[in-house]
Amino acid sequence: MTDRRASPGGPLAGLRILDLTRLLPGPVATMHLADLGAEVIKIEDTGAGDYARAMGPGERKAGARGDSLFFRMVNRNKKSLRLDLKQAAGVEAFMRLAKDADVIFESFRPGVVTKLGIGYETVRAVNPRIVYCAITGYGQTGPWAELAGHDINYLATAGLLDQIGSHDGTASGPPAIPNLQVGDLLGGALTPLLGVLAAVIGAKATGQGSHVDVAMTDAVLAHTIFPLVTTQVFGQPAPRGADLLTGGVPCYGVYRTADDRYLAVGALEPKFWQALCAAIERPDLAPLGLAMGSEGRRVKGELAAVIASQPLSHWEPIFADADCCVTPILRMDEAIRHPQLVAREMVVEVGGTRQFAPPFKLSAWPWATASPAPIAGADSDAVLKAAGYTESEIARLRDSGVI
Repeated sequence: MTDRRASPGGPLAGLRILDLTRLLPGPVATMHLADLGAEVIKIEDTGAGDYARAMGPGERKAGARGDSLFFRMVNRNKKSLRLDLKQAAGVEAFMRLAKDADVIFESFRPGVVTKLGIGYETVRAVNPRIVYCAITGYGQTGPWAELAGHDINYLATAGLLDQIGSHDGTASGPPAIPNLQVGDLLGGALTPLLGVLAAVIGAKATGQGSHVDVAMTDAVLAHTIFPLVTTQVFGQPAPRGADLLTGGVPCYGVYRTADDRYLAVGALEPKFWQALCAAIERPDLAPLGLAMGSEGRRVKGELAAVIASQPLSHWEPIFADADCCVTPILRMDEAIRHPQLVAREMVVEVGGTRQFAPPFKLSAWPWATASPAPIAGADSDAVLKAAGYTESEIARLRDSGVI
């Protein structure tokens, strides 16, 4: 391949990525790279393709045109190639693309890409500088490597799900499932970017690429810092909802208002807790922000009673003026309208779809206008022509169902 087209602008312009992933983790990872200027070629099978196209609220209806909102929100700035990797001609096409690629992402179970004939060793033989990233739940090694799983399973295995939930002062409630897919996004989207970009820098310096093995469970475990601290000090983690940062002290927790809304209290430092106590006219509580045990429960109860005496609208201006790390707990519809997030331009419209902007601002590369998520196979001809295929060869591939 000689045509090194890349997304205009961005620090990763010129980086070519082949993306075999589906659903959430891999597509979010490659979307971030595409937002930074990399050329991302999304490779889907010739059947259902990425089944995120028809998943979630507002999903695509059978026989209808268009893709789900979920799919459109995580696949902008990419090209789409439909390719049947179970046919020899499909494998040959992939390898022609891989010969000139910088990075490959895949999220199959361990061994699948090798069986297809497009594994790391095969690609490395023709492209020694390739960075080949495998995103899985449990990694390429270990007794659970072959097991299926989803975000809830990775959080459970890493000990995090056990820590999420409430405590009523006597006992912990059941684990609560967060509506932020921590394993998928912290583990399967952001962690791969660290490994891949480090390997790309190394490949450019040495000419040697790397296989990047990312287990979402590993990534969650590696960031459960406070549960590990507590475990090392006391031999086991604190009960769910009763640790320093999960509601175990008065100065850090969730409190209900009179209208059944909630405030997030994060007044950990003494100066913030003292400001909070002054704002609610309870200076007697000022020395007790970090109280635990029976005294902590008493203080939490008294603070809860004060906050529950007034609606959220009463408390918002008081705590905003006090600058004491107390904020309303917003619904998503409120969050996307919040003046701070509006000022940061965090919600954008791409191809008629509202979605989140990149969560980073680069002064040298302001984020350019994005292209919407591609229709399945929209760029097949262009991608294959860039790889050296003639129009007649592409027509034969289409006639045989390879693309």
